[in-house]
Amino acid sequence: MGKRVATIGVYRWSIDDFLHALHGCDARVLMDLRQRRGVRGSQYAWANAVRLEGALRRAGIAYQHHRELAPTTELRHLQYVEDARVGVGKRSRIELAPEYRRRYTEEILDHVDLEPIVAAMPSAGVTALFCVEADPEACHRSIVAEQLARDYGVRISHLRPEGARGPARSGGPAAARRPR
Repeated sequence: MGKRVATIGVYRWSIDDFLHALHGCDARVLMDLRQRRGVRGSQYAWANAVRLEGALRRAGIAYQHHRELAPTTELRHLQYVEDARVGVGKRSRIELAPEYRRRYTEEILDHVDLEPIVAAMPSAGVTALFCVEADPEACHRSIVAEQLARDYGVRISHLRPEGARGPARSGGPAAARRPR
């Protein structure tokens, strides 16, 4: 059957709906791809490292931090400049700038040996790639997922909060969403 990856962000999720979506896709491991493991705003305090790790542990989901896959501060600022140019904020962005995608791939992804990461993924269940943006197309986690699919045959799905892009998956008001 092969290894499976789901991507998920922070924005527009509550902790309960987030954990429900992870259980719904049979996530066994959450790989945190953030450089800084915190999120501003009280509604997302659950996603700060200590709280998130505790919630995942209680939910029976392993946690791993893969900082080597996080974009640098310089790359994030490159995207912020593009966001400002097109008039969107980080929480409302729906896609990454082409220059950001190119540079993230060349400066980060091309220098990480993904083979041991893939080897450590569970054969049963799903590995969730985690960052902050609601839409995977607006986040570097989608670039990582695409590379895993291309180079290792990993199957990808995207978990989306209600109101994010993409077709809905059945299952309630904050149901996870399937890939487009």
